Amino acid sequence: MRVRGNSIIPPSLFGRFAILCAILRQVHLILQIALFSHELQQLCPTAFFVDQLSAGIPLLRLLQPSVHVIFYCHFPDKLLAKQEGLLKTIYREPFDRLESWSTGCSDTIVVNSKFTKNVFADAFPRLCHRNPGIVYPCVDTASYTDLDRESMVWPEKKVVLSINRFEKKKDVALAIRAYAGLTTVERTNTRLVIAGGYDQRVPDNVNTYTGLLTLADSLQLKHATAKTIAAAITVPHDVDVLFLHSVPSSFKSTLLVSSRLLVYTPNHEHFGIVPLEAMLAETPVLAANQGGPTETVVDGQTGWLRDVTKTQDWTDVMRIAIQDGSAEQSLKAMGQKGKQRVRAKFSKDTMGKRLDSEIQAMLRRSTRPALVSHEVMRYAWGGLALVVAEIALVCYVFKAVK
Repeated sequence: MRVRGNSIIPPSLFGRFAILCAILRQVHLILQIALFSHELQQLCPTAFFVDQLSAGIPLLRLLQPSVHVIFYCHFPDKLLAKQEGLLKTIYREPFDRLESWSTGCSDTIVVNSKFTKNVFADAFPRLCHRNPGIVYPCVDTASYTDLDRESMVWPEKKVVLSINRFEKKKDVALAIRAYAGLTTVERTNTRLVIAGGYDQRVPDNVNTYTGLLTLADSLQLKHATAKTIAAAITVPHDVDVLFLHSVPSSFKSTLLVSSRLLVYTPNHEHFGIVPLEAMLAETPVLAANQGGPTETVVDGQTGWLRDVTKTQDWTDVMRIAIQDGSAEQSLKAMGQKGKQRVRAKFSKDTMGKRLDSEIQAMLRRSTRPALVSHEVMRYAWGGLALVVAEIALVCYVFKAVK
């Protein structure tokens, strides 16, 4: 693995212009390895795998015309950008055009789920003639080989776990509202643990976390926040909701093994790795009945799929998960089926074979997508002119500030 393109352009300017900087960094990367050095010639690649950002694909094809390009679309970037009024719409327009054109320049397009494939078709009507393949992401199935549920983090508690970044769109509030629906007696020996990526420099993280604390207070749920593993382990017994910021991977694995249920609240999630990690740890999953989890979680077999607008349904599943007796055997059976499913369909080997199949099919094709056409040129040149104008404006502002 070699890292290039990370030496001149920062990830953002003044906390903004992230997409512009990302494109410039990718262009810098391509120029550095394909034009200003002999790295690519020495490697003699047969294919380029471009991930997530498609803007540099036309340049890559111009500089390396004999090498085919496969593009892995996790989700259209145009749909990930926040809508913030007219100025943001104007700012985004050239990048959205560039994304559509450059994506179409790749020889093969693959996506991470059937859900993303449908979204892709709606987002890029100009690419309606393309039929993206589906390559599911994977998890390391060598993990959790020796499960030890006896050494739980809080052996006296039945843990309901939520793992997600502290972002509003992840709707972690749903987990808190559903947990509050349990009776006081049912919550006596249970705990809702909310763990996830948190960066105090990111306003969305701070605002979401603060909002979750306020929600817990309004529902009269005693809560605490632990920023170290030691603090998490020694949290008082009567804490209903425990917040954990950016837990290490090893501790996340321990949390998954220690939990009765993983609650995965995002709606319209592109794919979702956490449900796979939970099933691999033999922990049943409760997830939204839309988006990527519908392709990983089998309702009634490896977990439950429920409508995010029906909080009571989520409470009912939590109630099942914390019951003793026969319910524990059902959870165990679900966990075993989940692990089998992940190993069969979402392993590294499975992903590798699927990806290799797409690449080999790409290399066998005799025709390639055209880089230019009259319609594309009109469409792309308009977007390129706007991008250049915005780059010039940013450079001017940056120079003026310095």
